[in-house]
Amino acid sequence: MPGNPPFSQPDSAEIHVENEEEEEESKDEKVQEAKGQIKQVQKLVKRLSGEQVQIRVHDVKIKGNTRTKDSVIEAEVEEVKNAKTMQELVQAAAKANARLQSLGIFESATITLDAGPPELPDTANVIVEVQESDKPFSGDIGIFSKPEAQAWTVEGSLKSRNWLGYGETWDGTGSYGWDKTSEMSAGLHYPRFKGLPASLMARLSLLTDDWVKYSSYKERILGLSVGLDSDENHSLSYSLKWRSLTDPSHGASRAIRRQLGHSLISSVVSSYKIDQRDSQLRPTRGFAFASKSEISGVGPDSRLVRFVRQELDFRYAIPLGFYNAALNIGLSAGIILPWGKGFKDRSIPISDRFFMGGHSSPICNLRGPLSLLGFRSRGVGPTETRRANSDSSKTDDASDSSGRDTLGGDIAVTSFADLSFDLPLKVFRDSGIHGHCFVCAGNLAILTGDCYRPLSFREFGASFRSSAGAGIVIPTKLARIEINYCQILRQLDHDRAKRGIQFSFSS
Repeated sequence: MPGNPPFSQPDSAEIHVENEEEEEESKDEKVQEAKGQIKQVQKLVKRLSGEQVQIRVHDVKIKGNTRTKDSVIEAEVEEVKNAKTMQELVQAAAKANARLQSLGIFESATITLDAGPPELPDTANVIVEVQESDKPFSGDIGIFSKPEAQAWTVEGSLKSRNWLGYGETWDGTGSYGWDKTSEMSAGLHYPRFKGLPASLMARLSLLTDDWVKYSSYKERILGLSVGLDSDENHSLSYSLKWRSLTDPSHGASRAIRRQLGHSLISSVVSSYKIDQRDSQLRPTRGFAFASKSEISGVGPDSRLVRFVRQELDFRYAIPLGFYNAALNIGLSAGIILPWGKGFKDRSIPISDRFFMGGHSSPICNLRGPLSLLGFRSRGVGPTETRRANSDSSKTDDASDSSGRDTLGGDIAVTSFADLSFDLPLKVFRDSGIHGHCFVCAGNLAILTGDCYRPLSFREFGASFRSSAGAGIVIPTKLARIEINYCQILRQLDHDRAKRGIQFSFSS
């Protein structure tokens, strides 16, 4: 239209330049914002490391649980409510997460710390989000070989978790050995029982010990045990068992017959265990200590079996700095003694005595003075066949004087040194297959019973059995396989030892 100024369109080059300037300004703003956030994080980290940041937990929110009761999760995270500083809150949250995972009823568990309400400064909300497992049942079964005992065992278990929604675990286990030893049991594990800082355990078991090849006696024990297991590595349990002891031979002496029959075993067991090693299967650093104390026969019933038992275990792993090599050393000791009137003639259950030898690696287990590589199961001690395979035509007195079997008290000591190292091939290292060299020594002495005779400390030390060897360890999901060559350095006349290549399969 006339009188209107002509419309002028800006040049495209000018628009492009302006867009570039805006993008640069936006990038600068983002960079400055990121630098500001980094400075805030650095300031927070410096503050957390340099001073105690006061904070209070306002609320604990639980998400994701459909079957599990809120009280179960709340009991495991109770410690976070008592945190007074940010540092304590972070540590308590980490411990609570580990406890939730250890219940075995969640696929995952996540704990998030969030700010509290704006009107309540210095507060935090704890958000616990869990994902429940969709597999309430689990089980396993395996067949294990014990070449040194010339026996096989079938072992299996079935578990049901969180059936009632209280985080409980129901389990049934069983094992049967071709050496006529079998065990069946059913148990319940209940976490944080009635608000106590401990878990409740209950178990009903039936043990049949018919090792007539290695002992003169057959034993059956039906028992019920209950106990508390705390988070601080302590446990306390009480068990009541009914024992039936028989002598399968025809030539048992009258003195032995008086010891046999039915009896009650009422025991209180206190255990403490701490394991600071980096691995239980192949430790390369750290230490472990375990103690187990048991007193049996507290009560007025004359049928009670009365004995005391004490075990001590110590392990220490020293890294050597080459080929992932480590030196593991260990010392174990145990003593078991009958007590009460006429304690020298009292018997002790076969299953509670110390049996040295067998296939168990002394590195993996903290179970008292048991393992002595190179010696067959029950290869050291007074457990040789006495009357079970004796000639039935012999008189009682002849049979009683012909053997060395006993049911009295023992003292046992074992020690070992094991050097583990990686093998040269990468495929072995990736699979966890490694080599080791070892030296074992141990001894067992009788303190009461038919075969007791005074023994000095010098005689006890001079009669130590010992072995040495080397081998390969193959860890698998089903079993730990060891192929060892054992050389017996010292053994006594009645020991059962074996030199040469030996295979062992342990769970």
